[in-house]
Amino acid sequence: MSDYQNTRRPGIAWRGLMDRCEPLIEWAIRLCGYSAILFIFAILFFIIWESRSALFGGVNLIEFFTSTRWQPTSEVRPEYGILALIVGTVCVTALAMLFAVPLGLGAAVFISEFCSGKPKEILKIVIELLAAIPSIVWGFIGYMVLGPIIMWTTGAAVGVNMLNGSIILALMSVPIIVSVGEDSLKAVPDSFREAALSLGASRWEIVYRVLFPAAKNGLLAAVLLGVGRAIGETMAVLMCTGHAVQIPRSPLDPVRTLTATIASELGEAVSGGIHYGALFLIGLVLFVMTFAVNLAADLVVKGIRNEQ
Repeated sequence: MSDYQNTRRPGIAWRGLMDRCEPLIEWAIRLCGYSAILFIFAILFFIIWESRSALFGGVNLIEFFTSTRWQPTSEVRPEYGILALIVGTVCVTALAMLFAVPLGLGAAVFISEFCSGKPKEILKIVIELLAAIPSIVWGFIGYMVLGPIIMWTTGAAVGVNMLNGSIILALMSVPIIVSVGEDSLKAVPDSFREAALSLGASRWEIVYRVLFPAAKNGLLAAVLLGVGRAIGETMAVLMCTGHAVQIPRSPLDPVRTLTATIASELGEAVSGGIHYGALFLIGLVLFVMTFAVNLAADLVVKGIRNEQ
């Protein structure tokens, strides 16, 4: 046997082994993909199972979704109404996105298109550091720093209110919007920019007439990730929103969110009781809300792709 054949034999044997293992590798990859679906259904089952004491007869579901009175520990008549909590969650999140989306997308455009060299690297590091700050620290900042500023500038009776929580949530959501938005803008081929420049477009015209339409799927994903961060945040809104069960009439009113309610009361609820089940039922409502946001985003992205 020649030396050439001796050197080729290990490579042939390795390829034969890989051919025999290929079905196993393929099934392992499929299992990893299906496991995400399995985990989602497992989490859903867990939440429904733990909320069974409230979901199946313990709580009037019509009152649960339409009443604004949340008094689960009342000795006279416990009341489980989450309408004010839902409104508070939606208002805080919407106001936070009103601050975070322009700031985040603007910072992403600046870093991607107008900044270079060392300033760009410094900005990216600072934004990553913002993302690394724990939510409890953001809560302290909102309570101790931002609250007095809001009282001094607006004349509000209390500094912990919907505006305070929204600003803190916006600052917490900006890093993820900037990161994903910058990646989406960088993914646009340079030929698009060169073609626009050859037609005499200015840099701002390139941004809003070329880059934004080309990267709209990624930019939409960045915004929705920011929305998901704002809806799911707990400690910061617990400390900064005032924790009052009421429907806000202005940004200066204290509110309470769904996540803050779970965080503040779950440790004191009796396991298996109606209050305990009601808190898990709130978790189920949050699960449905985030699912609706993701489904709407998927439909919007598919609609954009079909238009293209």
